[in-house]
Amino acid sequence: MWTLLSRVTGLVRESLLAATFGASAMTDAFNVAFRIPNLFRRMFAEGAFSQAFIPVLAATHARDGHGATQALVDKVASVMVWVLLLVCALGVITAPLMVWAMASGLQQDPRGYDAAVFMTRFMFPYIGCMSLVALASGVLNTYRRFAVPAATPVLLNLCTIAAAWGLAPQLKAHGIEPIFAMALGVMAGGVLQLAVQLPALRAIGVVPRLAWTWAGLRRSWGDAGTQNILRLMAPALLGVSVAQISLLVNTQIASHLRPGSVSWLSYADRLMEFPTAMLGVALGVVLMPQLSAARAGGDDQEYSDLLDWGLRIVVLLALPCAVALLVFGEPLVAVLFHYRAFTDFDVHQTALALTGWGIGLLGLVAIKVLAPGYYAKQDTTTPVRIAVAVLVLTQLLNWFLVPLMAHAALSLSIGIGALVNAVWLLAGLRSQGSYRARAGWGIFVARVTAGCSVLAAYLWWACWAFDWLRMAALVRVGILSGVVVGGAFLYLLAVRLLGLNLPEFLRREGAEK
Repeated sequence: MWTLLSRVTGLVRESLLAATFGASAMTDAFNVAFRIPNLFRRMFAEGAFSQAFIPVLAATHARDGHGATQALVDKVASVMVWVLLLVCALGVITAPLMVWAMASGLQQDPRGYDAAVFMTRFMFPYIGCMSLVALASGVLNTYRRFAVPAATPVLLNLCTIAAAWGLAPQLKAHGIEPIFAMALGVMAGGVLQLAVQLPALRAIGVVPRLAWTWAGLRRSWGDAGTQNILRLMAPALLGVSVAQISLLVNTQIASHLRPGSVSWLSYADRLMEFPTAMLGVALGVVLMPQLSAARAGGDDQEYSDLLDWGLRIVVLLALPCAVALLVFGEPLVAVLFHYRAFTDFDVHQTALALTGWGIGLLGLVAIKVLAPGYYAKQDTTTPVRIAVAVLVLTQLLNWFLVPLMAHAALSLSIGIGALVNAVWLLAGLRSQGSYRARAGWGIFVARVTAGCSVLAAYLWWACWAFDWLRMAALVRVGILSGVVVGGAFLYLLAVRLLGLNLPEFLRREGAEK
């Protein structure tokens, strides 16, 4: 539910950003500048570090208890703080190089390029805040405290909403570029997200005790647990980097297309992230420590059953979301973003980008369940090999599709790559004997498919029954809310009439029925 609230406020943030600034060279500049620290965050903090840290921490907690867990957290946090100070300083210095590497096409408008460099320098320390948040979240999730880590993104969204709503007009009135307000909102959100972790860590008695001396840092670096995490991070970093390299290449390509392309992709990405975070990220966060504990305890059946349950949740909830993005994309974009500076043309172009995400959504969410299956076994190498092959496939698709479909090809290529990635990960787990599918998959998929068919017909009717671009704002928001609630009701009613007991299923009691 906290993840749901974070995504709802995230959509409010993007809607306000679109209405206030539209899709222009300056919004492209902000999106590029914000994407740079986010790229490092996904690579290091929420990517390689979390994938290596959480399994080791969960195993330590299961085997050795609270004292050993505290000692490991102290040493890892000490190393992380010193590394982050160096990384943030380098990021501020090399901001022009990073902007050029990610989106050299912004140089078509020198004003936009200079703004991207300035905002990158201002926002780069955000990676420091979020890396420490990732460490705290890993500790809290290991202790099965999921609420605070899930709630903290809401603070970022509220800060950026306040910046766009209140600060941007003030900057404009004083002759300062108003988009800079968003950069200030991002930094304020990062600091607040870090601050709220401390009371939660104090409540479980695992506040990190940092080593501020050179001797203490050397002991922390040389600790066996720290070295094990670093060893696991190396292949994990390569795997996460592959995905981020794909994003970087796509941003670079988009920056050379017509102005607004980066923003259209970013707005479509926000809509895609709603179901991805609600389902994939939430499931991955919950499953990772439990899978790691099952492996540490030698309970192979529980490990396999957790994966099976997670995959069924993905099919049950991600497939109807994919149908909605494919069939109902333009009304969604219109209601969320079509205000003031965001034109009819922007709506159409964003909806085209959203189609690619709809095609690949099932794969994008499934990866969040399947990859932890490898990380829980402290196998970070296999997902890397798969990711490298998928990167090559994605860029080959870009080479063929971008001349035909422009920016829409960029989301489509990643979507197809995600499907291939998920199937490959699943095949690997099955071939290793780590995952054994439980009975009942055939009838389960048939029920979900039938429910999705009912949903698709309903959304197709709703797409053409209303003039989504011309209705008054409050009217279309109300109608969209009714359509969404009605669609969810129809889908869940259909699968229930076909025999799926949802409450039992979510409790893992009815997964075979």
